[in-house]
Amino acid sequence: MKKILLFIISFFSLSMVVLADNFASNAKSAILTEYTTGKVLFEKNAKERLAPASMTKVMTLLLTMEAIEQGKLSMDSNVNISENAAKMGGSQMFLDANTTIKLEELIKGVSIVSANDAAVALSEVVGGSQEEFVKMMNEKAKSLKMENTNFVNPHGLDEDNHYTTAYDMAIMARELIKHEEILKYTSTYEDYFNKSDGSRTWLVNTNKLVRFYSGVDGLKTGFTDKAMYCLTATAKKNNIRFITVLMGEPTSDLRSKETTELLNYAFNSYKLNTIIDNNKELGYINIEKGNIDKATLIVKKPITEIEEITSNNKEYTFNIKTNNITAPVKRGEVVGNIEIKDSDGLIIREEELTIKEDVNKINFFKLLLKNFKILINGK
Repeated sequence: MKKILLFIISFFSLSMVVLADNFASNAKSAILTEYTTGKVLFEKNAKERLAPASMTKVMTLLLTMEAIEQGKLSMDSNVNISENAAKMGGSQMFLDANTTIKLEELIKGVSIVSANDAAVALSEVVGGSQEEFVKMMNEKAKSLKMENTNFVNPHGLDEDNHYTTAYDMAIMARELIKHEEILKYTSTYEDYFNKSDGSRTWLVNTNKLVRFYSGVDGLKTGFTDKAMYCLTATAKKNNIRFITVLMGEPTSDLRSKETTELLNYAFNSYKLNTIIDNNKELGYINIEKGNIDKATLIVKKPITEIEEITSNNKEYTFNIKTNNITAPVKRGEVVGNIEIKDSDGLIIREEELTIKEDVNKINFFKLLLKNFKILINGK
């Protein structure tokens, strides 16, 4: 089945809207995007290649969450801590070599305290080795069309040829947030890591906005001498989520201050208009050789559009295109697409369609009976 993925307005629109010259004035690079549409609302040198420091761990967490989703690991998986992981410097949760801890504890350590030892341990259990995991990181970056990113390690300590951009970080963050469970950890301000010897390591979130800015529930800070102070942040209020990235800030206070200014601007200036909810029934599609003849069409995910907060909700029309489908087919599989048109009749979006219910293949005897009835009744 061919998936049609034509986006008239693509994943990050090339026509960026510059809001004001004084936002992120101290940062080397910055970006503000809306989560569901991916639209860029502000940018400053967003495609400049810079050292990301521990924001690298967004990719480390993303690959870990994907491994869990694929059933390769679980939060309760036991992870052996290698000498290589335990000896990592910088931010740590102080893992002991040749011990075993739960995967969830490592995710907690990376998400809250930006633990380099935990990041290496995750890379080894997910990739088999740190080297193989780095290959996975770069393959994932390529698949996400992160064109100005190259990883050399899973933790973000400075190394030659280890770089990304604010633009690419926003793409990566958006992908991680799709795994909503991660926000449970990135939004935690403080917790404890209970070690096997009975001691405890206090974990305090390096992202202070989690505590001091309502709605912030992630995502990842970073600091090295080369990268300076960095922050990929996300916040959600009133059913709208924004992502900000600041790179190369001179101090942690300015990093938080300028992130706050971008988020304040976003929440005070924009709203989300739901064009089609994913529960809305959009008609039917014929299913060949199914236990039912027709299935109800729905969108795979809510279709939204970001608008200025003072504007009236715009009106949209749509055009449905479906493929020829033969059972079995499950909810979530792509069966066609829907074109969204503005009031001038211009196509502004094209999104995937699926069905509301699973359709099983009809068995031979029921198919025979069905064909017999058609023959007798002529329909």
